[in-house]
Amino acid sequence: MAGKLTIVPAETAKERNEFVRFPWQVYKGDPYWVPPLVHEREEFVDPDRHPFHQHAKVRYFTARRDGNIVGTIAAIINHRHNDYWSDKVGFFGLFETLQDEEAAHELLRTAEAAVRDEGMDTIQGPMNFSTNEECGMLIDGWNGPPVMMMTYNPRYYVDYVDSAGYTKAQDLYAYLADIRNVEPDGTGLNPKMLRVAERAQRGGDLTVRSIDMRHYQRDAGYFKEVYNQAWSKNWGFVPLTDAELEHEVKTLKPLIDPKAVFFMFKGDRPIGTGLPLPDVNQALHKAYPRPNEPGWWATLRMIYHWKVRKAVTTMRAFAGGVVEEHRGLGLHAWLIVETMRRARPTYRDIEFSWVLESNIPMRQTAVHMGGQIYRTYRIYEKKL
Repeated sequence: MAGKLTIVPAETAKERNEFVRFPWQVYKGDPYWVPPLVHEREEFVDPDRHPFHQHAKVRYFTARRDGNIVGTIAAIINHRHNDYWSDKVGFFGLFETLQDEEAAHELLRTAEAAVRDEGMDTIQGPMNFSTNEECGMLIDGWNGPPVMMMTYNPRYYVDYVDSAGYTKAQDLYAYLADIRNVEPDGTGLNPKMLRVAERAQRGGDLTVRSIDMRHYQRDAGYFKEVYNQAWSKNWGFVPLTDAELEHEVKTLKPLIDPKAVFFMFKGDRPIGTGLPLPDVNQALHKAYPRPNEPGWWATLRMIYHWKVRKAVTTMRAFAGGVVEEHRGLGLHAWLIVETMRRARPTYRDIEFSWVLESNIPMRQTAVHMGGQIYRTYRIYEKKL
């Protein structure tokens, strides 16, 4: 491309706002891209407003030609990740670029240098900012808009990252299951999974109850307790801090369908949870937020398409699990069966995402419940 290429740090609020608004150039005319709500993305990159920055160092960079932005990247040091795993891994994220291979490579080299200067020996990504938020690059399945909190990117990103010397660290799968034939009594579900789930329910002193929105903060604490135990050994996992949990529950509260979210208890202890969420991207895609309009107006349009036009027909099995000491008792099957039963009255499909390629039991469960892999995302890595 014409014009001299320079890499410029984005440090001021004005520069970060330009950073946030750049993707509208990349995805202009792309029928599948779902624009974010600008005010939420501005908060995301603001070190004074997003709690991730309390335990991490994030530097933002833009690639420019003749002063015009042609790409963006974030270089990330997640201290909690490295403390938890005894690693020296840095990350890149928020990687966006026009069809400009030189700019893409220079952005990646800049992120590599930034994390190397902090003593890291490996870089992984994309992470926006960790596995607790958005992560992975779409490498297969450009067949529609992404579901909520899943990534999307042009096909040429894959070539740019591959040619920059990155290799696969881990693949993440998204499974899609049609649940229109599922009945409240379990008809339509895999008979074997249903039997396992029903046997688990008879295990003694086990109960299931829906989230209680009147005691939302208490139940959010239950979720953190289960989540931080159930995911503790998953590749890339980093425990949520109290501040991150507070931010997450505040962000997710307006999106929750109370009938669909539930907890499993043994006695009075939470041992499992299912947190499926409506795919509000279906409404956001129709609302199509624009970079220079008031945030309230874009939000109002999204709510209109969601609540009035009933555009949301898919649910994402977003987070959940069973604490380790209670695994192998059929509770995962119960968890999935319960999720599908609760989703069926309102939704047509469930996306199980993301599922680690190394998580064989969860992959088998998704298949048994009628799910088929329809999108693959990749976390890349490179030794420094």
